[in-house]
Order: sequence, then C-alpha cells, then structure tokens
Amino acid sequence: MAEKTRHVPVLLQTAIRYLNVQRGGTYVDATLGYAGHAREIARGLGPEGKLIGFDRDPAALELARQRLAALGEELGAAMPAVELHDVEFSLAGEVLAGRRVDGLLADFGVSSMHLDEPQRGFSFRAEGPLDMRMNPRQGMTAEQVVNRMDENELANVIYEFGEERRSRRIARAIAGGRPVTTTAQLARIVAAAAPAMKGERIHPATRTFQALRIYVNAELSEIDALLEAAPGLVKPGGRLVLISFHSLEDRRVKDALREGARQGVWEVLTRKPETAEPPHRASSSGASDEAEESDRNPRARSAKLRAAERKAVTGC
Repeated sequence: MAEKTRHVPVLLQTAIRYLNVQRGGTYVDATLGYAGHAREIARGLGPEGKLIGFDRDPAALELARQRLAALGEELGAAMPAVELHDVEFSLAGEVLAGRRVDGLLADFGVSSMHLDEPQRGFSFRAEGPLDMRMNPRQGMTAEQVVNRMDENELANVIYEFGEERRSRRIARAIAGGRPVTTTAQLARIVAAAAPAMKGERIHPATRTFQALRIYVNAELSEIDALLEAAPGLVKPGGRLVLISFHSLEDRRVKDALREGARQGVWEVLTRKPETAEPPHRASSSGASDEAEESDRNPRARSAKLRAAERKAVTGC
C-alpha cells in the first residue's frame, strides 16, 4: 500500500492531552490505522515505555509498522518498545491477558485509508467492488449482503445501523436491482429510490453505506466488547480516550462511561464531548486548532472525543 501523506489523525492534540502520556508508561492504540495517534504517543514514552497497537486490517497494520519503524530511525535510542497485534480490538482483553496499561485510545469507524482506496469498496464516490470488510480475510462482503439478504432484513439493517428513515424503499430498490456488484451501482440505486431531501448536505447513499459497513464489520459489537474490557485493561489513574463519528458509536461510549462513573469505575473528564468544530467558533479571533482541523480534514467534523480516568475500585 502506498503511503498517503494527506492522512490527518483526528483530534490528535486533544487526544494526546487527555491521554496524559507519561514517560515510561504503557499505552494502547486500539485502532492503529495509519499510526498517526500512535506515533505521537510514542514520542512521549521514551525508551522505558511501551506502545501496543491493534488493527484487524493487515494492510493498515503493515503500513503502521513501516511508519513506526521510520519513527524509530528518527528517535533512535529514545524510541519505546512496540508491540503490534493483527486482531480485532475487541480481543484486547484476551490478548493482553491481565496486563494493565496507563492509557488506551480508540478512534472508531472507517479510516481515510479505506475511503481513499476504491478496491476496498467503502466509498460511493469511486467505482469499486462492494467489499467493505476491514479484515479482507474473513466475513461476508457487502456484495453478499445486498444480494443474499431478505428484503425485510436488509431494510432493518439500513434502518438500525444507518438511521435511514426511508430504509424500506431503499431495500425494495436494491432487491429489484439485483445483482448489485459495485459501489457506484449501489449508490445509483439508493439515490434514485431516496433522493436527497431539501437542505440535506450528505449524499443520499451515505446512510446506506454506513449501515452496510457497520453490519459487515460488526462494528457496534466490537465497541461493546472493548468498553466491557476497558476497566480491566486500564490501571487506576490511567486514561481511556474514545473518538466516535456517529450517534450509534457515541451513545454507546457515553452510556458506558456514565454507568462506569455511577459504579465508581471511571471519572469522566469530558462533561461534553470534545469536537473539531467548537460551538463558539463564530468568534474567529480566537479560532482553535480544532476549528482549523475541521477545515483541513472534513472527516473530523463529525468526530466526538470522550475521556475518562480509571478510579481505584476494590475488586476491580
């Protein structure tokens, strides 16, 4: 995979600030991707520290490995130890087997690398096969889902995971257009069945593609598993930093941290989520780095960061 220099890690400085990276600590990047966040974490660890990364996409993991190796050449003896795992982040608790870390970061959702490569089938903006698997070695493709799934079940998937109110109309059109084999073909079917409504700024196929991607990759159950494991992974005083991109993700994070706070497991550090586009942006004289980021990186506009600190709880 060729290196894509235009990749911008979402809410990078905000994430690093909340992680409170300590020299000599051990930190997990559960969604390694292009290693943008991981490289910044590594810079603060020193040779006594350790960076642990997870990514189920073998191509992304190899690229991250290369970028971290390049950072090692830059830092020399100051580079921390690096441990990478080619598995889903839902297995972090099992892989780490009782080890506790000083901080854990997860940047949920699809990466810009996936969207930028038509052959991966994530984007409707370029012709490509309907794949959408983050791990191309396992699971059903989006093509198999749209062509084999019962129309009513497909409508339910589009409604539940895409929050698409016109899901039944879209599912009917997809069923009538089978076989559907490419991203462009699917986008045309969806746009014809459910054109953009007045004032809507997103492409008509956005929610359907989101729904299929979430379903194909079991993204919400992955998040649930990580949230359940997190209290056993992060040591007292350690930090949990989670970046979400749509309401289905953010709601899970918010509810888990709120319940953890009620049980005395977490101290929530973000009363409201941090975003790349602050609500008082209108006062341009004090424009923040986050506001500038939303201009440079459109993907960051929907990002919401929530953070918590692990509290010491007897028996946990």
